Amino acid sequence: MKKELSKTEARKKIEDYFKQDNLNNSQTRKIKRLSMKYKIRLGDYRKRFCKKCLLDLKDGKIRIDKFYKIAECKCGFKNRFKIS
Repeated sequence: MKKELSKTEARKKIEDYFKQDNLNNSQTRKIKRLSMKYKIRLGDYRKRFCKKCLLDLKDGKIRIDKFYKIAECKCGFKNRFKIS
């Protein structure tokens, strides 16, 4: 039987994962599901990984448009984030 986490334990696990340098897409998928299960918003952590393949975005190309920051992933998907 799996141990249930509290919301604060889940939040700590998410924060510890995003302190790593390299993100793994299978681990990112697990962390994303954990945040959805406990209704924890990822906020700025969402800008660290691709929306399509969940790989780390720090290796991709970054462009700044007038209203958007566009990060292109290795898979070719263009992630757009609004500049506020």
